[in-house]
Amino acid sequence: MAATDYGMLQRLGIRTVRDGVRWHLVDKGGQYDWSSFLPMLQAAHQTRTQVIWDIMHYGWPDDLDIWSSAFVDRFAAFAKALARVVREHGDETPWYVPVNEISFLAWGGGDHALFNPMGRGRGGELKRQLVRAAIAAIDAVREVEPRARFAHTDPLIHVFPRAGKSSTAALARQRTHVQYQSWDMIAGKLHPELGGKPEYLDVIGVNYYCHNQWEVDGPPIDWRGSDPRFIPFRRLLHKTWKRYNRPMFIAETGIEAELRAEWFNYISQEAFAAIEEGVPLHGLCLYPVMNHPGWADDRHCPNGLIDYERMTFRRSLEKPLAEALAIQQRAYQGLSQTG
Repeated sequence: MAATDYGMLQRLGIRTVRDGVRWHLVDKGGQYDWSSFLPMLQAAHQTRTQVIWDIMHYGWPDDLDIWSSAFVDRFAAFAKALARVVREHGDETPWYVPVNEISFLAWGGGDHALFNPMGRGRGGELKRQLVRAAIAAIDAVREVEPRARFAHTDPLIHVFPRAGKSSTAALARQRTHVQYQSWDMIAGKLHPELGGKPEYLDVIGVNYYCHNQWEVDGPPIDWRGSDPRFIPFRRLLHKTWKRYNRPMFIAETGIEAELRAEWFNYISQEAFAAIEEGVPLHGLCLYPVMNHPGWADDRHCPNGLIDYERMTFRRSLEKPLAEALAIQQRAYQGLSQTG
């Protein structure tokens, strides 16, 4: 239903989306079956939708050991083959996210065994491996399509000391700083032996949710003003831009149920303020655009702009969020018209 969904978004004024190629479905032991991807690619051209393709969004082929050097080589080969397929189907400048959320994947899959590869105490090792893979993929894609653009997405966070426990201040600073490691590695500022270069850090995508500020080993900081420690999102955006001086976009943001419109308005207003302060912020991407089954329990998650009927898959709009979207689009259109 990709063409239906892209067309629905187009009518809502959304002409750019993020979507996933799903490496684990395409790569059959080094042989490629594009049947799961081509309908999406064709739908994008049919509806004139620009897609930022995630080459790896957590999943990889079952027969591949992510800790091996073969992982990097096979991922690069897959990225190169993907670039050929995309180029054969259109002449637009392609956009890719080589590896989605390197930091989060390293934390959840390398340190805490929350999902594949179910590692513990190996987060740093996994992060470096994923950076190697991302760099190899960039080189491979550029061999086929030198015009390609690359976004690197990771959560934007801030960790506070525990209330009343100044002894946790250093740990809070350390955990906050960790968020920059993958971007620093890609740019060659950290672990230069991985092959990073400044030109690899093309565009930065920041993922930001209501729980992205928290105490050390404690609860999230309330984002609606009850806690004076909460840092406005615009300040986090500005700090990241000053660190890297690269174009940016909000690659994921969202919340569940009746808070969707309120959260979207908050993020939009903070992004607007950051732009007025000079941050080169070029987009805001809702995650997800459509409700979906939960990661762990298959519950129906009411966090998207679009809902679907569970038996017929008939689409419907989340009207309060759609109304908020229209209002914010008009505000940003005015900003673009004034330069």
